[in-house]
Amino acid sequence: MEKLVYLVWERPSVDPAMLRERLVGEIGAQLLALGPRALQIDVDDEHAQVPSMVPVPDDELPVRACVSVWLDAHDRRGPYEAVLGGVGVRRAGYLVTESMYTDYGGNGHAPARSWPDGERSPGITTLTVFDKPPGVDDETFYGHWYGHQSPMSEWMQPRCRYVRNAVVRPLTPGAPRYRAIVEESWPTAGHLTDLGRFFGSPDGADLAERVRIMLDSTKLLYDPATMRSYTMSEYILRS
Repeated sequence: MEKLVYLVWERPSVDPAMLRERLVGEIGAQLLALGPRALQIDVDDEHAQVPSMVPVPDDELPVRACVSVWLDAHDRRGPYEAVLGGVGVRRAGYLVTESMYTDYGGNGHAPARSWPDGERSPGITTLTVFDKPPGVDDETFYGHWYGHQSPMSEWMQPRCRYVRNAVVRPLTPGAPRYRAIVEESWPTAGHLTDLGRFFGSPDGADLAERVRIMLDSTKLLYDPATMRSYTMSEYILRS
């Protein structure tokens, strides 16, 4: 089985509730009818209107949805891409390898998943994309991401789900060069607006030190020119 991830860029003026109905309601139903092994849609809907800690440049369209499809073989993706063909201003598809580093219930920050397929997941999800830093080889990049950044951030941050998608190759012409598509779920929107809570220091006693640890790691993890982070609602339509 293979996982395909499609990013959707859309105008900021498109109403969030209408975007949810379009992506989760209409497009989601059409994709489910094709019989994927699993399907998840993250979308910038009315429940995800939380400012990102890394604002999108003013001259750039934001990614407002991420569609993840699991198929027996990515060779059979044609009908799925046909359904997605009219969504947003532009789209980019990627074949990825998924690491479910932490799922709901995997730590003390949230209980195990109890809600049904199709229902919005509690909390808020951040979708982050990036390429590796210039001049860094694959061995160093993956060694740092898997061996240091993942366990360090798991220790530090109160995430309830952490999905690591390493990009194998792009599937659509003109797709931006990314090495990573990361989904992180948080218990509440407040975890993204309060730096102390975001970095696991609610009283602020060691906040500066935690920020220093994170920045020291991330400068070895991604190329700042490519790194973007977006806030979304998560809808697991078929698990």
